[in-house]
Amino acid sequence: MRLLVSGGGTGGHIYPALALIERLKQVEPDTEVLYVGTTRGLENKIVPDAGIKLETMHMQGFKRSLSLENFKTIYLFLSSVHHAKKIVSEFKPDVVLGTGGYVSGAVLYAAAKKHIPTVIHEQNSVVGVTNKFLSRYVDQIAIAFEAARSQFPAEKVTMAGNPRAQQVAAKKNSDFSWTSYNLQDDVPTLMIFGGSQGAPKINRTVVDAIPEFNKRPYQVIFATGQKRYDDVKKQLAEGNIKPADNVKVVPYIKDMPAKMPRVAALVSRAGATTIAEVTALGVPTILIPSPYVTANHQVKNAQALVKNKAGLMITEDKLDARALLTQADKIMEDEEVRKEMAHAAEKMGRPDAADRLIKILHKAIDEHEK
Repeated sequence: MRLLVSGGGTGGHIYPALALIERLKQVEPDTEVLYVGTTRGLENKIVPDAGIKLETMHMQGFKRSLSLENFKTIYLFLSSVHHAKKIVSEFKPDVVLGTGGYVSGAVLYAAAKKHIPTVIHEQNSVVGVTNKFLSRYVDQIAIAFEAARSQFPAEKVTMAGNPRAQQVAAKKNSDFSWTSYNLQDDVPTLMIFGGSQGAPKINRTVVDAIPEFNKRPYQVIFATGQKRYDDVKKQLAEGNIKPADNVKVVPYIKDMPAKMPRVAALVSRAGATTIAEVTALGVPTILIPSPYVTANHQVKNAQALVKNKAGLMITEDKLDARALLTQADKIMEDEEVRKEMAHAAEKMGRPDAADRLIKILHKAIDEHEK
């Protein structure tokens, strides 16, 4: 298969695409892939590091208020469509997949106009502006949350899940040991992180909670985010707070999928990738949705888990040390609660999500060949 993939800006658009590509190359080794992203997004580092050819285009989003910048956005979109048509003509893909971000809007629109099979993958429960626009042009739409189904033309929609789920499910039997962090393998572990960049409100709350975490019968590993690590160390010093042996504070955690199967519970944001991972692995989760995302979609993502008794939610405006400790103790100090939540999470998981999406890609190709 010759696959052209477009998705940019954030890891939430990029990592599902990379997981899909990894699986596709396993089942169809002769697959050729070209990734089209933006000049400024995270894909500029992540995609080449994964050994995938990348082409970039200059894009920007619309301002929500009246702004002269929107005229520039329209100009950039039209010029990007022209550029995308050239890329499509040269690469000659069998199918084009968009995973979100403004760049995928230009690329999939161009491909559809050139009558190339097109598929979009919507990771969130609230559909983004780009995918709503594209929905009338593309052949197939893959979703990861049932809540997204009603926001698209019904005849095009198939539940796939998030390919990242299949990628992490493959590491479910990880032999990772917590002794590498000077923690114990036979003590339940609570992992806390607010994303790769860290989240100031979450970090401050955990710092305030550490004196109580020090006394708990479970252990805690807290990833601050690389650029927030020094701030957290300063807060600990100013508060004269010293983590006990059962609490470890680290800047980041490498190879998260290998470690998540070894956690008893997770505290994190409610991004689509995180939801895919915890449901694939059956990890009880305390979700703290980011309030800084479009259409408050992380709250909707979290609500899907809460509704199924697979997770708990603390909105950021209600987040403090007491709230965090109350919810953490509820899960960490009751093994039966953990088992029930883990089972509920696993029931929601799509550990074959990448395979499902590959079938949808082939369906789009086959329909064009009829």
